[in-house]
Amino acid sequence: MTTTLPPPLRRALKTDCRALAELINEAGDGLPLILWRPRAEAEGMDPFDFGASRAGREGGNFSYRNAVVAETENGAVAAMMLAYRLPESEDAEDLAKLPDLLRPLIELESKVPGSFYINAIAAYPAYRGQGLGSKLMAMARDLARERACALLSLIASRENTSAVRLYKRLGFSAVASAPIPAHRDLHFTGDWLLMTCPV
Repeated sequence: MTTTLPPPLRRALKTDCRALAELINEAGDGLPLILWRPRAEAEGMDPFDFGASRAGREGGNFSYRNAVVAETENGAVAAMMLAYRLPESEDAEDLAKLPDLLRPLIELESKVPGSFYINAIAAYPAYRGQGLGSKLMAMARDLARERACALLSLIASRENTSAVRLYKRLGFSAVASAPIPAHRDLHFTGDWLLMTCPV
């Protein structure tokens, strides 16, 4: 990333990985924790520590290197956005190898190859309603331009009506959907919506 980030935004650091894991789980309504828990237990780790270790990788999409955070006056993380350019279609992951819960998300992502994908955006409860999400969304456009992406993309649960309304106000429109697989620990159902917006 070479785009200059205006305060309170900054590039995420490796030391932010625990906060990134917590906020990514918040953005995903608990889905990340469901995915992390079996692997964490197999390695004798706390699921959030496992998520933080994944965020601490230098490569891959789920890396602190693809995250921007909004910080408080004392430097703590208040909000974050994880976003990156999606691969071209020939680089798409083998869907058969993916967990059932992830498959519809990757299928939707594969419909917008080369777009700048906002994987997750969230703020801790104490910092909501302060415009941090809007600042992060505006920064997504700048980062997309930097990566020569003509399209922003994201996936939201249709049931999350407040988020869907916000994204529509920001110029996004739904272009595809996929059913959310049922899971005993997942507290929402319905459809995932793939939403896009020209940069």
